[in-house]
Amino acid sequence: MARLTKAFNQFGPAIITAALVFGPGSITITTKLGATFGDSILWVVVMSVIFMLIYTRMSTRIGLSTDQTLMTVVRESWGTPLVIILGLGIFLITCSFQAGNSIGAGVAFAELTGSKTVPWVIFFALASIALLFFKSFYLILEKVMTGLVLVMLISFLITLILSQPDLISITKGLIPTIPKGSVFLSSALIASSFSVVGAFYQSYLVQEKGWRIDQLATASKESRNGIIVLGILSTMVLLCASSVLHEKQIEVNTASDLGMALEPLFGRFATVAFMIGFFAASFSSLIGNATIGGALLSDALGAGKQLSSVKVRIGIALIMITGAGIAIAFGGLPIQLIIFAQAITIVIAPLAALVILGVANRKDIMGLRSNTPFQNILAWIGLLILILLAIYNIFRIFFPHLLFIDA
Repeated sequence: MARLTKAFNQFGPAIITAALVFGPGSITITTKLGATFGDSILWVVVMSVIFMLIYTRMSTRIGLSTDQTLMTVVRESWGTPLVIILGLGIFLITCSFQAGNSIGAGVAFAELTGSKTVPWVIFFALASIALLFFKSFYLILEKVMTGLVLVMLISFLITLILSQPDLISITKGLIPTIPKGSVFLSSALIASSFSVVGAFYQSYLVQEKGWRIDQLATASKESRNGIIVLGILSTMVLLCASSVLHEKQIEVNTASDLGMALEPLFGRFATVAFMIGFFAASFSSLIGNATIGGALLSDALGAGKQLSSVKVRIGIALIMITGAGIAIAFGGLPIQLIIFAQAITIVIAPLAALVILGVANRKDIMGLRSNTPFQNILAWIGLLILILLAIYNIFRIFFPHLLFIDA
C-alpha cells in the first residue's frame, strides 16, 4: 500500500486530465460500443489514447518552455480574435456537457442509495463549489482527482475480473476493423478519448503545479502515465460491456444500465462496485470540466489565469451551477444541447489542435524542445483524424441525407 501511495503521489497534471476526460459520456459511449460490437472496437481506444498522449505531451512541453499561458502565446502570435474564439468556444462546450456530469453523479448515488436523483445533483454541485473556497485549489484538485482515479481503477478492475473477458477476443479486437453501423459510436469514442481541449489545458496544469523546464523528464513521464491510465479505464469498461452485455445480447441506453445488468449475474456487490466507479468518473469530470471552461475563458478575456484568481473561480462555479440547473430542469442532457455542443466542437477541436501543433514548432518559444519530424508526423495524423471527424459530423448534423457512410 505504501508503494502504491508513493506511485500515486507522483501523479499530477496528466492524472487530472485523464480524470476530467473519462466522464459519464465516455463511459456511456464505451459501454454502448462494447455491448453492440464486443471487443472488435478495442483498437479505436488504443488509437485514441496514442493521439491523446501525443498532444498532451506537446502541451506539457509548451507549459514548461514559457512563463506565459498558451492563450497568451496565441494572442501575441495570432491575435485576440482567435483567443476569444477558443476561450468562448471551450467555455460553451464545457457548459453544454456539464449537465451530463451532474446527472451522472446524481444517478450513481441514487442507484447506490435507492433514493431520488435531484437531491444528489444539488448536493454534488454544492460540494464542487465548496472546493473552490480552499486557498490552494490546485492542490485540492490534484488530490481529489488522484483519489477518484484510484477509486475508478479499483471499481472497474473488480467489475472486469467478475465479467471474465475472453483473451482471444481481446487480441482480435486490437486488429483494426470497422463493423457495419459502428462509425457513429466509434467517432464519438475518438472525440471523447482524444480530447484536444483536455490536452490544451495540460499546459496550464503543469504551470499550476509549479514545474520548471529542468523537470521536463518528470513531467513527460507523468504525462505518459496519466494518459495510459485513461486508456486502461476505457479498456476495462469496454471489455466489461463486451463480456456482460454483448455476449448475452443485452441492449443498453446508458452506462448505468451496465451496472444494473451485473446484479442478476454476479450479485449486488458487482453493481455497487461499478456504480462507485461511475460516480467517481462523473464527479471528477464535474469538477475538471468546469475548471477548464472557467479558467480558459477567464484567461482569454484577460481576467485572470491562475486557479487562485477569484474571477477564474467565479467562471468555474458558473459552469457548475449551469450544469446542475440543466440537469434538474431536463432530467438529463437535452438533445438540442448535445447538437449545440457537437457543432461548436467541430470548429474548436481541430482549431485547438492546430494551435498546440503550431506553438510546439515555434523555435523562439520551444528552443530544442520543439517537435521532431517524427512527432510532427504523428501530430498531423491526429489533426487529420479530427478534421475528418469534423467533416463527418457536419454531414451527420446538417446534411444527413448526403451521408453515404452506414453509421
